[in-house]
Amino acid sequence: MIADAARRLADAGVESPRVDAELLLAHVLGVPRGRLITAGDVGADEAARFGELLEQRADRVPLQHLTGRAAFRHLELAVGPGVFVPRPETEQLTGWALGRLAGIEGPVVVDLGSGSGAIALSIAHEHPGARVTAVERDPGAVAWTRHNALARVAAGDTPVGVVEGDMTDPALLSELDGRVTVVVSNPPYVPDDAVLPREVADHDPPPALWGGPDGLDVVRGMLTVAARLLHPGGWLGIEHADQQGTALPAVVRAHGGFTEVEDHPDLADRPRFTTARRV
Repeated sequence: MIADAARRLADAGVESPRVDAELLLAHVLGVPRGRLITAGDVGADEAARFGELLEQRADRVPLQHLTGRAAFRHLELAVGPGVFVPRPETEQLTGWALGRLAGIEGPVVVDLGSGSGAIALSIAHEHPGARVTAVERDPGAVAWTRHNALARVAAGDTPVGVVEGDMTDPALLSELDGRVTVVVSNPPYVPDDAVLPREVADHDPPPALWGGPDGLDVVRGMLTVAARLLHPGGWLGIEHADQQGTALPAVVRAHGGFTEVEDHPDLADRPRFTTARRV
């Protein structure tokens, strides 16, 4: 069944057909993927449900929308239509932020453009003393942010504040001016003329994707907010497209409020996020 499903997905152009087939069947059977090898027979109802999900995946509906879950670092988050599905690449930016927070008691952290809450909730989970605020402007997405934040509180994590707001708003979180240790963001950074995979173009919410002609319009507006929020010596981390490894650091340097501007590669050695320190 899995082999046939993997061939179907491969023919449809899905990048990881075998893995996706296994994850879909595990979801239908209610078992971890690693338990499939010991699973018993698949009933008729389960086989029919698997077939339905398989057809949707072949039609390039994101795997995470079909299972309703997305793994991110040590968490599993609820996702679906209306929210950007967190990517593995963003785990490195989150790890960088946690490294800056190591040994600091009660740091203040702001995640701008939080979406599912992946970065904010991971920081709260892995650095329990942090006071984290997640900001999301899209009403559809912020519902997912709040849902996941409440679920993590129920699981025993430190509460994360969720604010519906625009990361470029000059008055955003003015009560935190000069008090923030780390500002981190996975902002909209896709250039307007980019061609995206169907999973992204058809299913991720447009406000989470498009960033103007060069993809950096939102970042330019966000830098003023980040500079205002950070205390001197505080840190900024921004994810970007792999074609922006030179352009985004240049935008940060041109702002004038930051030093130690550096770009970092992802695990595939592609430029992935820029960091800087508040003057």
